Amino acid sequence: MNYIYELQMKVRDYECDLQGIVNNANYQHYLEHTRHEFLASTGIGFAALHEQGVDPVVARINMAFKTPLKSGDEFVSKLAMRKEGIKYVFYQDIFRKSDNKVAIKAVVETVCVVNGRLSDSELFDNVFAPYLGHE
Repeated sequence: MNYIYELQMKVRDYECDLQGIVNNANYQHYLEHTRHEFLASTGIGFAALHEQGVDPVVARINMAFKTPLKSGDEFVSKLAMRKEGIKYVFYQDIFRKSDNKVAIKAVVETVCVVNGRLSDSELFDNVFAPYLGHE
C-alpha cells in the first residue's frame, strides 16, 4: 500500500474494555481522527467546510480486526486513498509501533453532501488531486 499520510497516537486507558483491549468502536475514532488530521494537513477544516455548505460524510466502513491494541500501546495510523465515481475511498491501516503488527485494516467510503445534495466536490477534487496518483 502506498500510504500518503501517517499519524502517531497512543491508546488511553478509558478506550479499553474489560478484556484490557481497545474497544472495537474506538478504532473508528482513530480512523476518523486520522482522516481529519489529513484534511487539516491540506489546509481544510471541517467547520469551514460546513459553513461553505460542504459536508463530507462516511457512507460505508469495513473494518478487519487483526491484533488487539492495549492501554499504553503506541501506534501509527496510515492512510491511502482513491476516487471511485463520486466517492473518496480511504484505505486505513493501524500498526502497533512495538512490533509493527497490523492492528486493523479498514476501508472507509466517503461522499460529499453539497448544499444538502449528494454531489461531487470540486474543492475535494482539487485538493486531493496530488494524492490520487499514489495508488
